[in-house]
Amino acid sequence: MSYAVVDIGGKQYRISTGDVIRVEKMKEDPGTDVALDKVLLVSTGEEVKMGHPFIDGATVEAKVLEHGKEEKVLVFKFKRKKNYRRLRGHRQPFTDLQIGEIRIK
Repeated sequence: MSYAVVDIGGKQYRISTGDVIRVEKMKEDPGTDVALDKVLLVSTGEEVKMGHPFIDGATVEAKVLEHGKEEKVLVFKFKRKKNYRRLRGHRQPFTDLQIGEIRIK
């Protein structure tokens, strides 16, 4: 089984062909193809190739499926006896990618 480790949006993901991953929001429109060139490691069945920090000429083809927002995370601040309460919510935007082909030159 072959897999790769790529850097997308400052985070590292272990991917293989056919995976659907959720990453930080990207600018590309849904349905477009994206070439991910920050490949840190590629493993085929018999050999492992590591980059310093990236592998020259290695790319991963991916397709943008959709954009959206995560579930709401509530942040509640409270100080007892002072009548201080603050409630904030946050929904992180994301992009779903479907991994296509892992290419090494």
